[in-house]
Amino acid sequence: MSSNTHPETILIVDDNPNNLDVLSEALALADLDVAVATSGEAALKQLKYVPPSLILLDVMMPGINGFETCERLKADPRTQDIPIIFMTALADPIDKVRGFSLGAVDYITKPFQQEEVLARVRTHLKLRQLTQTLEQQVADRTAALSQSLQDLKQAHIQLINSEKMSMLGNLMAGVAHEINNPVGCLNGNIDPARNYIEDLLRLIDLYEAHFSDPGLTITEAIEEMDLDYIREDLPKLLDSMSLGINRIKEISASLRTFARADTDEKINFDLHEGLNSALLILRHRLKANEHHPPIEVITDYGSLPLLSCFPGQLNQVFINLLANAVDAIDEVNRGKTFTEIQADPRGITVRTAAAEDQIVIVIGDQGSGMAPEVQARIFDHLFTTKAVGLGTGLGLSIVHQIIVERHGGTIACASELGKGTTFTITLPI
Repeated sequence: MSSNTHPETILIVDDNPNNLDVLSEALALADLDVAVATSGEAALKQLKYVPPSLILLDVMMPGINGFETCERLKADPRTQDIPIIFMTALADPIDKVRGFSLGAVDYITKPFQQEEVLARVRTHLKLRQLTQTLEQQVADRTAALSQSLQDLKQAHIQLINSEKMSMLGNLMAGVAHEINNPVGCLNGNIDPARNYIEDLLRLIDLYEAHFSDPGLTITEAIEEMDLDYIREDLPKLLDSMSLGINRIKEISASLRTFARADTDEKINFDLHEGLNSALLILRHRLKANEHHPPIEVITDYGSLPLLSCFPGQLNQVFINLLANAVDAIDEVNRGKTFTEIQADPRGITVRTAAAEDQIVIVIGDQGSGMAPEVQARIFDHLFTTKAVGLGTGLGLSIVHQIIVERHGGTIACASELGKGTTFTITLPI
């Protein structure tokens, strides 16, 4: 929960009064403010006044169902960042995939387990708080850096490079550290939880074996809770949680790889690890949304030896070139409809190869391309075609310096206006 004096507010959207009562009581006992709505329409109206910190949204409701309600919330800039946890008795994975594709952060399966509900709610409130804190830190840092750049515009290019890399590296390392703490807790507890569940189910089996006629009350309770379904679904829930934990661990590892600090001496590094980390960090920009289908990235990796290099600097180069490629595709798609973009998809290719005594890395896009006069200046000191506040902040002049001066390599650009751009990097082995 938030550290301020005001408790978090949870909006429960469900047409079943019993579900509202059970969830409201459980959340209230956990010092959480609760608001309720009995339909999707009522929830949308209520959200216009006081947005909650998190929404528990039932899937099956009269009128507009949970999926449509979620879609409308995510389409509204005022509510699109509120975490949504679906509540459902549906076991079909397709429904769960649909919910996640619409922007939900989690699922709670009926019948409810109060401890599970509270654990999931607290986890996503904490993640939201960390995200908001991070966004504010990024905004503060960006504002401070922009002012510094105005004051130091004529300073040596290496000073700008060092400052930016240090800031971004520390930020990424801090995010990875914050992620690792809750993920470590979840990862350490999921196997014991699985064992406890198996023990409880074995105990139920023993009771059934020794008491073949448990009586009407117990029989009705078993039917009401659908014990067979619980037996079947619990392992799936745990497996889904394990997959989610592993996914977060992969993201954390990629952040650490990207944030790897440069040493005074070169170290051996797998360039594919750096490229994959950059692609993972940019995945949110490659995914489909309401404006465009996914941007396809084709990777064609050759067999590369470990390279003696400064990994942090090369990671900066990779993410800068890939981010520029995404920007170029966004530019060429601007003003087009979803259908028009789908009919003429633009993608990105990343190829690597080892040739004689050098490694070759080719990053190409089918974006807007550059006019010859722009292409002739892209490696000039502080030259940019982007407006203030846009871009990654690492100019191509710095990319050129990292490749040529720091690693003794070469970087070349080939571009055609309206067709795309290709950067070819060579690094001596």
